[in-house]
Amino acid sequence: MSSTELPGTRAAALAPRIRAVRVAEGEELRSVALPGLTLTVRARPPANSGLPPALFVHGLGGSSQNWTALMRHLEDTVDGEAVDLPGFGDSPPPDDGDYSVTAHARAVIRLLDARGRGPVHLIANSLGGAVSTRVAAVRPDLVRTLTLVSPALPELRAQRSAWPTAAMALPGAAPLLRRLTKDWTPEMRVRGVLALCYGDPGRVTDQAFLHAVEEMERRLELPYFWDAMTRSARGVVDAYTLGGQHGLWRQAERVLAPTLLVYGGRDQLVAYRMAGKAAAAFRASRLLTLPDAGHVAMMEYPETVAEAVRDLVDDIGRS
Repeated sequence: MSSTELPGTRAAALAPRIRAVRVAEGEELRSVALPGLTLTVRARPPANSGLPPALFVHGLGGSSQNWTALMRHLEDTVDGEAVDLPGFGDSPPPDDGDYSVTAHARAVIRLLDARGRGPVHLIANSLGGAVSTRVAAVRPDLVRTLTLVSPALPELRAQRSAWPTAAMALPGAAPLLRRLTKDWTPEMRVRGVLALCYGDPGRVTDQAFLHAVEEMERRLELPYFWDAMTRSARGVVDAYTLGGQHGLWRQAERVLAPTLLVYGGRDQLVAYRMAGKAAAAFRASRLLTLPDAGHVAMMEYPETVAEAVRDLVDDIGRS
């Protein structure tokens, strides 16, 4: 999920993994080695053979674990895999240190090409939404449908609650933010993330909270995690400033795949008002609005989002 955690030290070195990433029942992790890049993929075997492939792409500060609930609800509809973007989850940093939106999109494209699973039902959240919009625009052959949950597309007037996340992209901000948050415990950080990303943090179970704290502790042990966070945040800001054919809104207009857009009425990171603009930009779009959801509707209301995705997949299958 997107994160309010603030950066500490920056380091390019890859640290030994001190603790394992959590894998839910019915899931398995796979490592895909590519030149200059290694990606971890979280797979959930489908309920039936022959189902169409899907790829799930997380947001800033998130990981493939953000898709566990939705993948479970869609196991009768798609053959789902969720990727950890470079430097996030269980994927190590890219050799070239490039965390731009274009670099993340290139990683997704290379994964799909290497796996030979395209065209896929591409499902993404936040930063992953910007990445997947670019993928769908430049490689339409790889995308059968596109589902975007609170996609990080450019806003002229960002909400004030999104400013701390954007501040991570500012040069020189990291040392100051590190000093301000040096006494934050993993529990405090997780509560901050939940308050920012959920419409109602009370929907998170005690067990899910404990799992999130464990994952936070694991991430804080990785010397490259904050580097991935700050550079990816900078990549989003840089992508917002691009104009012409490389601008994200221009690329949204080029997407040919049928698109499902999901927006939460309590989203503090992507303004609810952007839903109308997005629906107009994506030529073959349908819109699901959830008034009580925040930034991660697929985690808050997985059954509702799954139903909308299933309708989209079924409609394409009949056409």
